Amino acid sequence: MTRIATATGDASLWATYELTLTGPSEGNPFQDVELRASFTQGDRVVRVNGFYDGDGSYKLRFLPDTTGTWSYTTSSNVSALDQVSGSFEVGAAKPGHHGPVRVSNRHHFRYADGTRYINIGTTAYVWNLQGDAVEEETLATLAEAPFTKIRMCVFPKHYRYNQNEPDRYPFPLVKQGSSEWTGSFRGEYGWEFDFERFEPDYFRHLEKRINQLAKIGVEADLIIFHPYDRWGFSTMTPAQDDRYLKYLTARLSALPNVWWSMANEYDLMPSKTMADWDRFIHIVSDNDPHGHLLSVHNCFAFYDHNHPRITHSSIQRSAANQTALWREKFGKPVSIDECCYEGDIGELWGNISAKKMVRRFWDGTVNGGYVTHGETYYNDEEKLWWAKGGKLVGESVARIAFLKRILEEGPDEGLDPVKSTGAYRVTMMGGLDNVVMQQLFSPAAGEEDWPRAQAWWATARQAHRYYLVYMGENQPSELDVAVPPGEKYSATLIDTWNMTETKLADSVERGDRLNFEPKPYLAMLFKRVDG
Repeated sequence: MTRIATATGDASLWATYELTLTGPSEGNPFQDVELRASFTQGDRVVRVNGFYDGDGSYKLRFLPDTTGTWSYTTSSNVSALDQVSGSFEVGAAKPGHHGPVRVSNRHHFRYADGTRYINIGTTAYVWNLQGDAVEEETLATLAEAPFTKIRMCVFPKHYRYNQNEPDRYPFPLVKQGSSEWTGSFRGEYGWEFDFERFEPDYFRHLEKRINQLAKIGVEADLIIFHPYDRWGFSTMTPAQDDRYLKYLTARLSALPNVWWSMANEYDLMPSKTMADWDRFIHIVSDNDPHGHLLSVHNCFAFYDHNHPRITHSSIQRSAANQTALWREKFGKPVSIDECCYEGDIGELWGNISAKKMVRRFWDGTVNGGYVTHGETYYNDEEKLWWAKGGKLVGESVARIAFLKRILEEGPDEGLDPVKSTGAYRVTMMGGLDNVVMQQLFSPAAGEEDWPRAQAWWATARQAHRYYLVYMGENQPSELDVAVPPGEKYSATLIDTWNMTETKLADSVERGDRLNFEPKPYLAMLFKRVDG
């Protein structure tokens, strides 16, 4: 064996740079062999963990975040892999390569190169484990859809409509068990795996799909653990959990479009303690040199999103209009990653109407957050988008695309809630039961001398230039203009369901009143015209 590393492709900014080395294949290289590398540029050092990819092949992956000359040196407990060194030139970013998504302006997101990112997600938990035909169909659907993120599992999922077995498993199969859904998330299904080794082909396939998502501009929000399990992946030992996390981060951290979701419904996994989740968070963040976004998703009780290594609040709730409250509570971006699903199955969470789904998107938006879509319409193949991907058939997708276009044409910084509206104040007081009348109707700080204008509806803004009001299921026929005094704005009525925009006035001021046909699901957009 020679001490040499082979590079894959030319190096460019925000593109995965991979080195391959040849080493021992005997024994259990997943545990016996340690491999790391230090990538340096000037005084800066980025430390990367390597991984065994089977058949005597070892890999190191790096995501360059600056152009110019980088050098590397490996370290290993195996001489053939130790002190291998070299250098390479990182060129300019290729079209569409913007780097990982980061938090921006405290409550929003932006790509690492500064390009705006609008978080509009969908969920298809195990679309990547359905075989090539369905997986390619899913990719084709996503390429035409408005979504910029997909929530997806690393492990297979056991649930109703998920009785098919994947083509491959993450660990060597020892004993085949039952695939029948009995109504239990866990239990004695008879499966056995060798959790001391990994199946590299499983993870290669996952990487392939993640890279294909990147090509169509979709982030992969990877769910690392979940409770829906007939195979035993949710009940591994602490040592096996930790080894899995280190292997996963070594393989995937250099992929630019990865987000880490520590769990889907962490609180439905009784075998994991709160101390376990804290340890998992630290393992992932410590072993990700490129600092991808990290979250923990709940079923009932929220995880404490104030945890310093959690980058954003990943929340399961149907009340998207509470987003403003969670923004204030956690001081981070809010992504309502499960607000129920548009569909018609029997489960309570799987049969809301398209109109409800669209409303939740708008509620989340005008309260300064982001919402994730899902779809669960039954079909004879039991190929439901929420689980397996395929094709989208619901009516909400076009309306979500309409909202996306409006946001793309809006302020680059994102939208934050107007704190002086009645809707915001009631939310911050904890609901109508807790309203203090003086607080509800008194002028906001800094607005004591403003002419009075009724501002009840939740409104998002960039101050002094852009205001987006959403009236939800209510159907008023009039709206007071509540922009700052002394400023002029155009007024456009938006029908969020019928996807129309109607200019009502070229110039309005605070205190003017607009009249229009009453119907539900209307919004009003004010854009400044004199500043």
